Amino acid sequence: MSMLFPPWMQPLTKTPVGNILIELFFTPKGALIKMDKPGQKYEGSNDYIASKPLMEIVNVSIILGKPLVIKGEPGTGKTLLAHSIAHALNKKLLTWNIKSTTKAKDGLYVYDTVQRLNDARFKDRDISDIRQYIKHGRLGQSFIADEQVVLLIDEIDKADVEFPNDLLNELDEMSFHINELDEEVKARHRPIVIITSNSEKELPDAFLRRCVFYYIEFPDEDMMERIVKVHFPDIQEKLMRESLKKFYWIRQVDGLRKKPSTSELLDWIKACSMGGLDLEKFTSEVPFLGALIKSEQDTDRVARMAQSHSTFGIRRR
Repeated sequence: MSMLFPPWMQPLTKTPVGNILIELFFTPKGALIKMDKPGQKYEGSNDYIASKPLMEIVNVSIILGKPLVIKGEPGTGKTLLAHSIAHALNKKLLTWNIKSTTKAKDGLYVYDTVQRLNDARFKDRDISDIRQYIKHGRLGQSFIADEQVVLLIDEIDKADVEFPNDLLNELDEMSFHINELDEEVKARHRPIVIITSNSEKELPDAFLRRCVFYYIEFPDEDMMERIVKVHFPDIQEKLMRESLKKFYWIRQVDGLRKKPSTSELLDWIKACSMGGLDLEKFTSEVPFLGALIKSEQDTDRVARMAQSHSTFGIRRR
């Protein structure tokens, strides 16, 4: 005899992710996630350190089949997160880099009228078959892929303010219409959609309602140490300690136009490691400051602060 469960214990949704079946339940105490192979859910990757809340929100996004909007300071790993998800779940990554001129339709398909006109002119191809002139964009490619893919829509805030709204139906319904063929394209597999934003423009409320959201906080020193060790597993302890100390001191200087990011810290540590640096002098100066600070005003401000506090010297090269 089968057991009957109360309504709140019925699975709200079942989502296959590779060979994992993920089920989402609502209970009186909140949401409950069940996976038939819990060890195979997204848990970061060898080259990306993800916090527990970030890993959880990625899995929730996959379960609900909703795009994940990622915000955070430049250099906090928003773009690399999509690469990590694709690597960890063994899925192909498609990247749609957004520019100020990008239109939503560009991600669906492009009708190559120029090529068709050239073919008509030289008469070396049958131009009656319009299908051969339809080129799918990254979003369209994710819909027609034979397997589920990870789709990265990178820096969506660079586009026109109407761009996110123009994608509402396609991301919600997972389908789009090709006017030239009078055909409807439906997604064979719902892609895992990661959308990054640097907050240059606010995203519309109607768009955000259809997404899952997460803000990546800038890493604290403990997390940053783990990140650095992923990239430099053999780093000397003194170089690690002094570089983090100076990096976070610089980030606390008031009035900087651009605070150094994680990616700039990694570049700086690489420069210090390969630049023949005397580690004994590293405690009293900041070498290769141009790897961290990217404007003359910020460089002068950091130098003045270091001198006024007798903290350490500044080397600009």
